[in-house]
This record gives sequence, structure tokens and C-alpha cells, in this order.
Amino acid sequence: MQTKLIIIRGNSGSGKTTTARILHRKLGSGTLLVSQDVVRREILQVKDTAHNLSVDLIGQIAGYGFGKCEVVIVEGILAEDRYGVMLRELIAKFTPHVAVYYYDLTFEETLNRNQKKQSGFGRETMQRWFLPHDYLNVPEEHLLTDEMTLVQQDVVTKILADIERL
Repeated sequence: MQTKLIIIRGNSGSGKTTTARILHRKLGSGTLLVSQDVVRREILQVKDTAHNLSVDLIGQIAGYGFGKCEVVIVEGILAEDRYGVMLRELIAKFTPHVAVYYYDLTFEETLNRNQKKQSGFGRETMQRWFLPHDYLNVPEEHLLTDEMTLVQQDVVTKILADIERL
């Protein structure tokens, strides 16, 4: 089985979790969704610091899907400085069946989206967390900008078309 890997990254409130959940639902059985928030906050209950336990566990869970699942989706903020090595190892393992997406949104757009959520955080907190242009700089990386992501379905349609070609 040629397992396809989709990585969806971006700042808090950008839309990555919503996108990943829609893809997971549309792709159906045989699709493994690995969410950074679930692994880090719910399973391990650790802070998102350098060398936290979730880095390895996310990599292990996603790696488990290789050859067993049709598609593995890894989503989260997944800051390059903490998760970059692990993500590049996953990319190497799943190559050439890899698509990486980064929500490259402005701070104002990220803040706007976050404020629409009931669990939204304040401007000051969002500013502290904001990582502008936190790219992995891998050939498979696609940037999703403010204009492209106004309609969630357009992003989902793009990703589905991209992975169809893998």
C-alpha cells in the first residue's frame, strides 16, 4: 500500500484543525488523523516546549500508519523549531506520497478567525504565540494565504486534488 502523508500546519486559529477534520471525514475509513493538540494536551498533558514528549509520539503514531492506512494526516501548529526534525523524518519515510500545507496568514486574519471561535484567545496571547512564516522549506510545502482560505471548501478541494495526484 502506498500511504499518502498530509501535513497541515499553521498558527492558532488559522483553520488547520477544521480542514484536517473535514479531510478525515471525506477520506473515510483507512485514514489516520494525528492532531498535535490531542496528543500533547489530552494524551500526554505536556506544554509545547522544546523536546516535549509529544514530538516523538506524534512521529510514532503517524509512522504507524505507513503501509497500514491509505492516508495519514498530521495537523497542528507544529512549530518548525520543535517539530521540524520529526516532520522531515516523516516526509522522508512517506516520499514521494507527501503534501505539506502551511497556513501563511497575517496576524490580523489569524486573530479574526480565532475570535470567531468560542474558545478564542485574546489579542495579547495570540501575539505571543504568533509565528510568522514558520515554513519547513521542503519541496512538498504549499502555502495557504488569507485570500485562498476565505472559503474552507476551496482549501479542502485543493488538498483532495493534490493528493489524488500523489
